[in-house]
Amino acid sequence: MPSARLVTIQRFPVKGFSPEPMEAVELEADRFFPADRLYAVENGPSGFDPAAPAYLKKTAFLVLMRNARIAALKTRFDHESRVFSLTLDGKPAVQGDLSTTEGRTRVEDFLTSYMGTEAQGTLRVLEAPAGHHFTDSLKSGFVSLLNLASVRDLEGKMGFAVDPLRFRMNLHLDGWEPGSELDLAGRTLEIGDVRLEVLKRTERCAATSVNPVTAERDLNVVKGLQQSYGHVDCGIYAKVVSGGRIAPGDEVRLAA
Repeated sequence: MPSARLVTIQRFPVKGFSPEPMEAVELEADRFFPADRLYAVENGPSGFDPAAPAYLKKTAFLVLMRNARIAALKTRFDHESRVFSLTLDGKPAVQGDLSTTEGRTRVEDFLTSYMGTEAQGTLRVLEAPAGHHFTDSLKSGFVSLLNLASVRDLEGKMGFAVDPLRFRMNLHLDGWEPGSELDLAGRTLEIGDVRLEVLKRTERCAATSVNPVTAERDLNVVKGLQQSYGHVDCGIYAKVVSGGRIAPGDEVRLAA
């Protein structure tokens, strides 16, 4: 298998909301992708207990699978100040310090008004306690990787442009054959000093139908995957075995 290149890096500080591009990232062994899915917006009572954090179905939160309109909110999270800023139609909508009750309330009040009938109860900003992230899978959601060649192949089969950001993955790679990443479970990838053990394929859901630019549910990606390949997988999850710093342009190799 030829080597690939790391093209882009992004994290999603608040589950379901827009990505934050990164110039580089420092990964640590046995840790989740840093500052990724640190917060989530609870859509009605979920029973989440920060003293005993456990996996909850994504539908417990505002997520694109059910709430396409949150894609229209462009967000920015400052990790030092903990200020979360949202814009709508290019204009500032609200900002709040998520480390304070006042700041969280400001964001919650705006989202409650914005979501209207899609709010299934009180909307509440939750912060992940130490060692927990609001990923779709606590057992495999450490680092996510997307093969851009697979996205291009899907585009060709569907006859429509497919924005890679629909898949909400941390690392975008290029240089592999389409679909070749789906057979890498159990293998190890090397990016500089970083070693990643591939755990499983990423099963896609209706979130991918939402256009990340227009917030329209305009393309049935899940149906396209099923009709084109006989499955709904696109991307892979991996565990960090050895840590280090990685950046776009780095070579991604399959360990011997």
